[in-house]
Amino acid sequence: MDKRIYLCLAHMSGEEQAFIKEAFDTNWVVPLGPNVNAFEDELKHFVGQDKEVVALSAGTAAIHLGLIQLGVGAGDEVICQSFTFCASANPVAYQGAKPVFIDSEEDTWNMDPVLLEEAIKDRIAKTGKKPKAILPVHLYGMPARIDEICAIAAKYEIPVLEDAAEALGSEFNGRKCGTFGTFGVLSFNGNKMITTSGGGALIVPDESTKKQTMFYATQAREPFPHYQHEKIGYNYRMSNICAGIGRGQMTVLDEHIAHHRHVHALYENAFEGVDGITLKSNPDGRFNANYWLSTILIDPVKTGTNYDEVRRKLDERGIETRPLWKPMHLQPVYATNPCYVNGVSERLFNMGLCIPAGPWVADEDVAYIVEQIKGCCMK
Repeated sequence: MDKRIYLCLAHMSGEEQAFIKEAFDTNWVVPLGPNVNAFEDELKHFVGQDKEVVALSAGTAAIHLGLIQLGVGAGDEVICQSFTFCASANPVAYQGAKPVFIDSEEDTWNMDPVLLEEAIKDRIAKTGKKPKAILPVHLYGMPARIDEICAIAAKYEIPVLEDAAEALGSEFNGRKCGTFGTFGVLSFNGNKMITTSGGGALIVPDESTKKQTMFYATQAREPFPHYQHEKIGYNYRMSNICAGIGRGQMTVLDEHIAHHRHVHALYENAFEGVDGITLKSNPDGRFNANYWLSTILIDPVKTGTNYDEVRRKLDERGIETRPLWKPMHLQPVYATNPCYVNGVSERLFNMGLCIPAGPWVADEDVAYIVEQIKGCCMK
């Protein structure tokens, strides 16, 4: 194949340039502006549940501001999912707090509720205080067992900061991911379901919390004619230009989600009954993943190969793939952090690949990808 097939390449609707031009024509090229307000309103209506949304410079910024508003500070502990990208845990360290890592359960690959409760009890016993927050992730767009996680959080009165950066449009029991916790996080990085070039958003419970989030995101300037600051603030607001891209992207969001699910269905049909290759799918009818990235596990015993050999061979044949996230409890930077593990995420990391699923992946691309994977894996 002459062209290269990427995991999830940004796809423009064609409407983005009109919103960007409007920003230039009206000289709204700075942070804030009509596109930011409109983008936030469109996201608010998309996620539902009477939530409010604040558009920010990155999903990482959204996590950081959520932690700040939950009162996370030096000496605190925050329970984090181990099987994820580092941006889920790093903002905890920004606050001088300590991430405590929880392994995954098999059905969703996300935070194991059983280990979560064990960890809470153990941290209370060892430190004399509760963790300050719980930070689950909907990995690769697959909803976590968020009902069980939130029930445990409520039992111990610990707030949930829900990382839905990869899960825009994913649902659990018909409710959008990102709306279950006190706060929810979205990402619009270049390879996400929609993009604003860079950017993210914090889903917040009400209008007063939205105002507070905006306060922290605009350098915490107090309402004086001069510049007065009584708290530490950040330069985290999304620009009006980036929000214009987001408004154009919102016109194709439903189309993007449908396409990702369509591609996954093609993979599901193609890999059905193939010994040694397992495609990750919704565990049951409560889960409705957006399948931001489709993921497979390659059994080295049954296939006679391993995920890294397959990755290299596919790369030579013009197919971009990526290993699954290396668990945070195995990362050198967090080597001394408390962790509660069961071996699931480490096993997944040693077996798994993300395969292309984005809007530019056509049906014939899927057929080619499947053919090449089967060719690498069949003894």
